[in-house]
Amino acid sequence: MLFKTTEQHEELRKKVRAFAEEKVKPIAFDLDQNNQFPDDIVKEMGEMGLMGIPYPKEYGGAGLDVTSYAITVEELSRVDGGVGVICSAHTSLGSWPIFGFGTEEQKQKYLVPLAKGEKIGAFGLTEENAGSDAGGTETTAVLDGDYYILNGKKIFITNAPKADIYVVFAVTTPGIGTHGISAFIVEKEFEGFTFSDHYDKLGIRSSSTAELHFDNVKVPKENLLGKEGQGFKIAMATLDGGRIGIASQALGIGQGAYESALTYAKEREQFGMPIAHLQRNTFKLADMATYLRAARLMIYSAAELKENHERYSAEAAMAKQVASDLAMKITTEAIQLYGGSGYIKGVDVERFFRDAKITQIYEGTNEIMRVVVGASTVGRAPKMKRAGSAAKSGPIAGVRKGEIFEGDPKEAVKNLVAALKKDGYDFTIGIDPMTPIGEAQRVVVAGRGIGEKKNMKLIEDLAYQAGAAISSSRPVAETLKYVPLDRYIGMSGQSFRGNLYIGVGVSGAGQHLKGMKDASTIVAINNSKNAPIFNNCDYGIVGDAMEILPLLIKELDNGQEKKPAPPQPKIKRSKPRKMAPKEDVYLDLGSGYEYDPEVGDPSQGIEPGTPFDKLPDSWVSPVSGEAKEEFIRMEFPEDRK
Repeated sequence: MLFKTTEQHEELRKKVRAFAEEKVKPIAFDLDQNNQFPDDIVKEMGEMGLMGIPYPKEYGGAGLDVTSYAITVEELSRVDGGVGVICSAHTSLGSWPIFGFGTEEQKQKYLVPLAKGEKIGAFGLTEENAGSDAGGTETTAVLDGDYYILNGKKIFITNAPKADIYVVFAVTTPGIGTHGISAFIVEKEFEGFTFSDHYDKLGIRSSSTAELHFDNVKVPKENLLGKEGQGFKIAMATLDGGRIGIASQALGIGQGAYESALTYAKEREQFGMPIAHLQRNTFKLADMATYLRAARLMIYSAAELKENHERYSAEAAMAKQVASDLAMKITTEAIQLYGGSGYIKGVDVERFFRDAKITQIYEGTNEIMRVVVGASTVGRAPKMKRAGSAAKSGPIAGVRKGEIFEGDPKEAVKNLVAALKKDGYDFTIGIDPMTPIGEAQRVVVAGRGIGEKKNMKLIEDLAYQAGAAISSSRPVAETLKYVPLDRYIGMSGQSFRGNLYIGVGVSGAGQHLKGMKDASTIVAINNSKNAPIFNNCDYGIVGDAMEILPLLIKELDNGQEKKPAPPQPKIKRSKPRKMAPKEDVYLDLGSGYEYDPEVGDPSQGIEPGTPFDKLPDSWVSPVSGEAKEEFIRMEFPEDRK
């Protein structure tokens, strides 16, 4: 067995390396500094056939093997890790699910332009509560006639919002865990499908990363990928292949850092000789070369297994874990060899160091890689029956009243103000609107939904009438710059633990909710009924903020100047009314076990709220082992309903 690539592989390497050196390298520093997606570079990559390397020519691809794909990502990443992952995410994540699970019609419509590089692809799996645990997916898809209606949000999506075609995962059957997740092909132009701003990241800054927002997005039912309930299987199979791409990206970053450090160490002289010849440094460089060879062999081996349709899940996880860990080690040592110069912006090893870190995190953290490898060695852990409920965590802000006012705006505003006054809020008092957030007991928070900066005048007027300080979500402070950075609320900003939070045009990103979850009363005003903040509020109004705010300002105005607010005690959070059971209870006559949908069956991964008829066919009584068909529906008096 000769562990060597073919002549065709090395010809491709020369071609991609020449492109990367001539076209990408001269602008890599600017792309990084400006957080800029290289549109022209990506277009040229498509024209060269680099965006469809492993796909058959009949579908617009180059018809090459998986090792060729790994080499392509490696060589692009050797110059810029961001450009490398654009290619990797497009090829492995955005295109492969369609190739592997799509119908012929789906392949012709979507895979062909993706493989030709005419369209860019992306993969929408990660959510705030579904990172390493993809089974926690909360985005939903409900079949309504000829369409699935998608609602929810995805975060950390590579190639968004630049991508044209997205493979998105959503829950079609709630309550049965991963068995209820399905996959869909979603086009960028679908109505209700929007994006957040491109993240300002530590590294891979030439790669665009953003959130996906779904607000009643109508997806044709023919865009279901595979069958209902196959989504988790599709996602895991896709990530197996994607890990070969990320391993290759890590390898390329490490290779670039090593070559840069080697060149510098041969030129830099200290103690009368090039520092490369100081034994300690010689050993550093020798270790780097060794690490790179080991990682490369692991990656190409996993690629070859995939190409030959052998099992490769564990091998891909091993390669990704090893290559990314070594990339961090190599880039760290490369900066050490450069000394102080390596810490300066513009020196490529500084950028390689920042780019390397993400390879240990995305497409499965390296902790998860060890779980994958462990499952193939010691096997999966047996299911354990646990006492008590293992229910999925609820809203970030905890269980709230959730009283949402819709319909006539005037009536909605009157109902809101009446409810707040009943809760003990006095609106005859006021404070300086620029009171520090940590000292204020009330805040009015502006989100992206308020639109133009001129609308901040309404926020100011509302803050005055509500006796509150002015605040915002992170994008309003950081991107739009409507308020100073020290006034935004969120996990990375200020925390608000006071009495009254009024969010206007705030969608309810987890980063923001974690900064205000301890507020006594949360009020949400948003034009989208599906905004996550409505799941975390006590009171809400669905409607246009520009229509609601003038009415709310007027309703709070008592016609007199506000009195200085005295020290305000913390208002106790009120609890929502307890609801009566809504679902039927089913009985196992043999054991007396009752299946209650409100409780579910945590021992078998069935979440609370799962109706009996939605239980998977494989489900059995946790007490007697009887199948579903042996259960009978229990009859209760009418007053139970």
